[in-house]
Amino acid sequence: MLDTIMPGSAAVVTETIGMFSVWLLGVSMGLTACTVTCLPFMGTWVLGRGGSNRETLTDTGVFLLGRVTAYSLLGGLAGALGMWLTQALSSGIGNAFIGTASIGAGIWLLLPARRKALCGAAKRGAGTPPFLLGLSLSLTPCAPLASLLAVCALSGGTLSGAGYGLMFGLGAALTPLLLLLPLLNLFGARMRESQPWLTKWIRMGAALVLMLIGIRRLWLI
Repeated sequence: MLDTIMPGSAAVVTETIGMFSVWLLGVSMGLTACTVTCLPFMGTWVLGRGGSNRETLTDTGVFLLGRVTAYSLLGGLAGALGMWLTQALSSGIGNAFIGTASIGAGIWLLLPARRKALCGAAKRGAGTPPFLLGLSLSLTPCAPLASLLAVCALSGGTLSGAGYGLMFGLGAALTPLLLLLPLLNLFGARMRESQPWLTKWIRMGAALVLMLIGIRRLWLI
């Protein structure tokens, strides 16, 4: 509905729909659609990586940082470009980014350096796949995102649009993934403790799943 509002009413819209309202919109998505969309990617990543509880929480935080960053950038672009951005996302470009990020995460799990638990380079690079997954999954068209972009487009500028996007992203960061991912990691850790031979196969299986999901996303373009 917001995209049908006349440009002259932009000031009224942005005054009526404040930052708190946009934050609540983000919360509503983070508690519902975000979990359904993101769990197959991050859940598989967490199981495949097999890190400690601290590493899992770090990966989750980096993933959410990627989402907040993406929404802030999208909000700024919508404020500068208007509703054109919504049409661009509807073209399927989001699937290209998601597919590439998912395939990249799967490849990372198979890297020889990953098998060396004490390899500093591998640990430093571990945050890249979750960040890229969070960034790319934020490009999935949905009703809350379309509403956000409509508000940003009517906000009148890049900075105000980025502000709305930031608040939306902070709301979306309140997600059940903060609980579900550590639980999945605990489940995987117990499996590895009871059956050490499964460690290699869990990692390879997770890598394969991530790459297949990525290929499917690319197929949808």
